[in-house]
Amino acid sequence: MPDTITIFCRNNHVHVDVPAGSSLTEIYKAVGSPLACTPMNAHVNNKTESLAFRCWKPKDVEFIDLTQSSGIRTYVRSLCHIFSKATSEILPSATVCLKHAVSNGYYCVIEGKPFDRQTIDRIKQRMQEIIDVDSPFLPHTLHTTEAAELFRQQGMEDKARLIETAGMNYTSFYDLDGYIDFFYGCLTPSTGYVQLFDLVPYADGILLRVPQKANPSELAPVILQQKMFDAYKEHQTLQRMLGLNNVADLNFAVRQGRSSEVIMVSEAVQEKQTAHIAGEIARRYRDGVRLVLISGPSSSGKTTFCKRLGIQLLTNLIHPVGISLDDYFVEREDTPRDKYGEYDFESLYSLDLPLFNSDLKQLLAGGEISLPSFSFETGHRQYKGNKLKLKANSVLMLEGIHALNPELTAFISDSFKYRVYVSALTSISLDNHNRIPTTDNRLLRRIIRDYRFRGYSAQATISRWHSVRRGEDKWIFPYQENADVLFNSAMLYELAALRSFAEPILQEVQENEPAYAEADRLLRFLRYFNHICERDLPRTSLLREFLGGGSFGY
Repeated sequence: MPDTITIFCRNNHVHVDVPAGSSLTEIYKAVGSPLACTPMNAHVNNKTESLAFRCWKPKDVEFIDLTQSSGIRTYVRSLCHIFSKATSEILPSATVCLKHAVSNGYYCVIEGKPFDRQTIDRIKQRMQEIIDVDSPFLPHTLHTTEAAELFRQQGMEDKARLIETAGMNYTSFYDLDGYIDFFYGCLTPSTGYVQLFDLVPYADGILLRVPQKANPSELAPVILQQKMFDAYKEHQTLQRMLGLNNVADLNFAVRQGRSSEVIMVSEAVQEKQTAHIAGEIARRYRDGVRLVLISGPSSSGKTTFCKRLGIQLLTNLIHPVGISLDDYFVEREDTPRDKYGEYDFESLYSLDLPLFNSDLKQLLAGGEISLPSFSFETGHRQYKGNKLKLKANSVLMLEGIHALNPELTAFISDSFKYRVYVSALTSISLDNHNRIPTTDNRLLRRIIRDYRFRGYSAQATISRWHSVRRGEDKWIFPYQENADVLFNSAMLYELAALRSFAEPILQEVQENEPAYAEADRLLRFLRYFNHICERDLPRTSLLREFLGGGSFGY
């Protein structure tokens, strides 16, 4: 074993010799502390590791701070551990549940004990005391049977059941001054790394506020997202009714042969909601609505929703006519670029707005148009002889990420519009402290679809995802609360069904590729889901948009 090893720091392209066994915290100082913000973790040979990780061999290292998604995840996990410990001390025997991201924070509930604003302030004060002491998060690894027993002794049945159903021999967890917790990703070395947070009352729970990614020195502003919050609550009510509060419950249902029941109920809920939306459009049709605007972020399932909505509209004696905004892209060479010099396909101005508005006016005036078709392979618009004209009982459905942007249809009165926002709001959690980000759900859908139908590797899709997310933050999310209704396209069972498709695709990403850290994280995440067989999915399922084998053409 050599006394020293060579580390290459990708942040500042520096090679440095350090003692073998140096921690990443020590290595960060040795390479000159190259980040403007405090690092949260590091990618070691493109694999995410805690800053407490020790290097015994030469490595490539990239330090990650709060301006990157991986850094935010580490920060939030560490903050959640502190929050849970503080709550257990202020409200013994209460159960903390981190539910979902909303209003630029994380909605939490405390079950088993009443609380008020004064209680929240006491928890916040205790959290600050824990942070000020700068106590270490001590990692431990035990055989899963021992870890499960330890969690049960601490009253954490949800964690015990999760690790038991995941099928792994050993389980890692963290100890904070005697309070243990489990997370499927790394934490900061100690509590002192968590310097900025807040707790505020939110609905019947608490909003855990965190730094904003663009400016980590400030808390992300609280914004109203009532429609999103209501959609989450509705699905969680369904989960409780089915006894599926977390992934362990889903795994037990799969093992007990209840997969078909879970699938049928999930699909029926979506069909019921689609039918309700169609009924609302039919009612508003009598008041003059002729334009249905359908928006949502990438891989939210907008296309299949449109097709299923069209069928439900027909049962209401309304003739649906659909247009995809993707067919109105400008020529590839005319596509605007972002500040990084990359094509900005998420920009509103990547659409040929003059052509779109001309066609839209002509259609609504009773005229006929030649419908364009955009080829993503060639980057050019084509005309294939498709004509479009509205009938007397028609509504025009416009589907695309910019459909809710007021600028797109500014010349049309709001009284003629009905707006739908589609998003995959994943409501099921791994356990009480490990929520599942909706972006992970959508990213897995996109990785599978891109690989199976567009010829893109997981490396290509993951590398592009950061640009997609930037575009969504700028062009889509600000308008989601403009919708008349929010349609949740996520299903309780879907990650268990996606696992068999996603794993072999993600495993193709090589260690020397930049996307390896994200691919590795997603693979580790998917291990907690027991497989649901694809053949059990209905041919009309929204998931067929990404998996194939469906009744609809795409």
